[in-house]
Amino acid sequence: MDGYAVAAGPPRELEVVGESRAGRPAERALAEGQAIRISTGAVVPEGADAVVPVELASLSDGRVTIPEAAPGANVRRAGEDVHAGDTVLTAGAELGPAELGVLSSLGHDRVSCSRRPRVALVVTGDELVEPGRPLRPGEIRDSNAAALAAQATRAGADVLSSERVGDDFDATVAALDRATADADMVCIAGGVSVGEHDHVKGALAELGAGERFWGVAIKPGKPTWFGTCRGVPVLGVPGNPVSAMVIFHLLGRPALRWLGGADTADTRTTAVLDAEVSRSPARAQALRCRLTAAGDGWHVEPTKAQGSHVLTSMLGAGALALIPAGDGAVERGERVEIELLPRGTLSG
Repeated sequence: MDGYAVAAGPPRELEVVGESRAGRPAERALAEGQAIRISTGAVVPEGADAVVPVELASLSDGRVTIPEAAPGANVRRAGEDVHAGDTVLTAGAELGPAELGVLSSLGHDRVSCSRRPRVALVVTGDELVEPGRPLRPGEIRDSNAAALAAQATRAGADVLSSERVGDDFDATVAALDRATADADMVCIAGGVSVGEHDHVKGALAELGAGERFWGVAIKPGKPTWFGTCRGVPVLGVPGNPVSAMVIFHLLGRPALRWLGGADTADTRTTAVLDAEVSRSPARAQALRCRLTAAGDGWHVEPTKAQGSHVLTSMLGAGALALIPAGDGAVERGERVEIELLPRGTLSG
């Protein structure tokens, strides 16, 4: 508060004998019957234990009339925020606005951080063209490169490279050879299934990659590949754009956060389902849902048709509703597990 530093006590009139300004403390202590004008953020002078706001005081001829002042009124004491020996930030904390502000307040202009993991993206498919190019018969625009790069950036990574390669074995081997040279993680979109023109698995085998698993019981996203190549983790996501985004969020994002030293825990909670959803007998489903808050907590409802090619189903999706495999349906009004999706501007 801007006002007067005083000794706590009853209403009275005091002599104003100096000023304590922010960054320029008063040069004298306070004696009985005296007050010192004080600015917000200034040091409370010795002898004072309360501040009377200027709006409650009346100044005339160098004397100020004040109301009753209680001990500690409008005074902030050293150590109220952080006590000596307190742990303020631990390893794995992400440095956002609050963290940087606290570090600065404690006098730290440099701290040791993990560097951002470097990601190399490889997008496969003869049919893919750059977004700005006109389409010829049989072609589609490549959305995976942009979407996956944005997801990697949002997960805290730097996108080292992004390469588009056709459905050719030798070209795929060469692209993966380049991708694994300097990256901390590689993500490949498309070409991980068993079609005649799907060359990713063979190309990885050619480079000596070790497969950890191929195929996940998640819809969308079944033909997912994961392993290592030259010590670099490699995630192969399906080419369908929604499948690619969903699998990257569920598997790629936590991998990147682990590589960067951040918390890998999924953002999981529960929500009330506002629409009936049919179960899949063999696979869990990750439904793109609008997320709304109500008196009983979060509510979710599918954004629109959930096909793995319906990329606009990701628009407005604030969560993935995780529906276990099974028979029948999940009824409207049931509570389901959800994975919150990040929103807002990208970092990096």
